[in-house]
Formats: sequence, C-alpha cells, structure tokens
Amino acid sequence: MQQFKESIEKRSIFTYFLSQPHQPFFLMGIVWSVLTMLPFMLGYKGVLPFKIDTTLFHAYAMIFIVISHFFHGFLLTTFPRFCMSAPIPKSIYTKLFYIYEAGTLLFLTGAILFAHAALVGMAVIFMGHLLIVSNFKEIYKAGSSPQKSDPFWLLTAHATGLFLHLIFIAGFGLSLFGIDLSWQRVAYGGGFYLYLVFLTFTVAQRMIPFFSHVMIQKPEKFILIVFTALAFKSLFFSIDFLVAEAVVTLILAIYLLREFLSWRLPVFSSPAILWVLHMGLFWLPAGLLIDAVTTLASVWLQTSFIFAGMHLVAIGFIVTILIGFGTRVTLGHSGQVPHADKVTVALFWFTEAVVLARFFYSMAMGFGIDMRWLFDLSATMWMLLFIAWGARFGPVLFRGKRG
Repeated sequence: MQQFKESIEKRSIFTYFLSQPHQPFFLMGIVWSVLTMLPFMLGYKGVLPFKIDTTLFHAYAMIFIVISHFFHGFLLTTFPRFCMSAPIPKSIYTKLFYIYEAGTLLFLTGAILFAHAALVGMAVIFMGHLLIVSNFKEIYKAGSSPQKSDPFWLLTAHATGLFLHLIFIAGFGLSLFGIDLSWQRVAYGGGFYLYLVFLTFTVAQRMIPFFSHVMIQKPEKFILIVFTALAFKSLFFSIDFLVAEAVVTLILAIYLLREFLSWRLPVFSSPAILWVLHMGLFWLPAGLLIDAVTTLASVWLQTSFIFAGMHLVAIGFIVTILIGFGTRVTLGHSGQVPHADKVTVALFWFTEAVVLARFFYSMAMGFGIDMRWLFDLSATMWMLLFIAWGARFGPVLFRGKRG
C-alpha cells in the first residue's frame, strides 16, 4: 500500500510544484497580482459593482494576499536558515498554502457577490497568517543561531501584521452591522508601513549586503530606529496629522539614505541580478522623501495626491525588491545560476515604468489635471508585469528546470 501511494505521488503533476515552499506561494502570488488588480480597476471605474468598498478591497488584497504570498514563500524557505533550524515540513507549508488559497477565493468572490463571504474569506486568511506566525515563533525558539536579531525583527513584523490583520477583520465585520469606528486609516497605514514596509526593509537590510559580498557595520539600534519612525509615521497617518507625518517621514528618509550610502554597495558595477536589489533599496528613502514633499504639498495646496508616496514605496521599493529576490530564489532553488537574462532585465526596467506611471497619475490628480487614463495605464502595466513574470518563471516554479 505504501509503495502504491509513493507511486501515485511520483506521477502527480503537483509533486514538484509543492516540493519547496516558495514555489506554490510565488506562483499564486503572481496569479493573485493579476486577479485582484483587474476587478479593482473595473470596480474603481464603476464598471464592476462591488459589495465592499473598493479601497478596502485593494488595500487588503495587496497587503495580506498579493505581497504576503511572496513573503510567505520566501520566509518559509529562509527563516529556518536564519535561525539555524530544521526546514519546515512539507505537510505544514502545504496546509498553510491551501488555507490561503481557500481564503483568497472566498474573499475575492465575496467582494463581488456577497460581503459576508468576503469577511469569512478574511477570517480564513487570518487563520493561515496566525499559523505561519506560530510556526515562525517555534522556529525562532528552537533555532541554534547565536545571532537572532534579524529573525526577531522579522517575527516582530509578522506579529505586528497579524495584529493589524485583526483590525481589518474587526473593522470590516462591525461595518457590516452598521458600526463604523473609523478604523480604515489605522489599518491601511499600519498594515502598509509597520507590516509590509518594515518586513521588506528587515529582509533587504540583511540579504542585500550579503548577496553583494559587502561587509558593513550597522548602527546598534538601526532596525529599532526604523521601526520606531515607521510607528510614528503610521500613528500620524492614522489621525490625519499630516505635517507631523511629513516631518517624521523626511527625517527617516534622510537617515536611511545616509546609512545606505555608507554601505558603499557596488551599485554601478554589479550584474543585473544585484543592481535591481540596489535600485529597490534606494527606492525606500527616495519614496519616503517624495512622500514627505507630496504630503506637505497636499496640506499647502489643499488637494490630494492619491497616496503618491505610498505607491512609490509600494512599487518602487517593495515590488522591485520582491522581483529581485523572487528571480534569484526561483533560479537558485531550481538548480540554475542566479543570472538575469535579457528578458529578466527587461522585466526589471518595466517594474520601474509601472512606478512612474502610477506616480504621474497621482501628480495629475493632485494638480487637477484630467488624466484619469493614467490610472488605467498603470493598472494595466501592473498586470502585464506579473503576466510577463509568470510567463518567464511560472514554468520553472511549477515543473522545475527544463533543459
């Protein structure tokens, strides 16, 4: 009987697909990048009726579905190595994967058809998120690494994200019963800055110098300072104290730029598989700097730049880093040399084009210029980016290297 089961598993087309945790999470992250952006674009334009607020749909989908898929895939693979612990068993990460896919399907269909189903989907995804954090906590405690600072902050980022995930669910659930506690800015700002940005930063500040073969000496409280600044930024964002938010953002941008420059990364002499990570890293202070300027300008001009700075950081920093790390991990874990060919380099540059398209849309709206077609352009470019990335690396993720 056991031999029969093993024979069936060998013949399964999903055997390789589920053989490493990054593969299913990366591939479905690509799929959901497209399948959540398309309905959002149609809903935002009023073409597709939504049962929930489109901004809530977009924020939740990007934070806890799309970007989280990529980070879960990456950290389920690398977090045990950071802690010098045993790899996560296949039975655990496949269960987590199925929970996430079931919850995502419920959320997506519920957002369009029945709001209460969307709430159930969020609860299912939260359950998966809770299990992931619980596993990371056990790995952290069991790991034999003498240096656990970075794993501690990665765990902190996920625990913070878990708390903000709960705020999303509680706030949305209460709103379905007519109770509005004005939770949105707390959830959006905290979920983005304290979870996604801080998580990406924590991974980047560890891995980019390592990949670049650069020995650096970071300030003792470096990560704590960044976390504290992001916490204040999130707080001021949530209470709409824009001037204070801009000041904190500006100070953080200057601090990060100064620190990154001191690392002396070989930005102009690195292969593409590395310089895309360098580019993504410097997008963080650049995006924060522009965020501070546009926030102050919105106060001075009494206008809205439609989250210009937030999207610069989201696409310029987070997505560029994800594309860079995702490419490297996908190739390296399939037995191929982590090398960016011409198609991959084109995808790197196309990511930056998506950044600019979304930024120009915000600028046009802020200055009262009717260029709403830029929203369609930036959303379409986003989908094309992930369709192209899926076409290039999807087969590798699903069935492995083919000669």
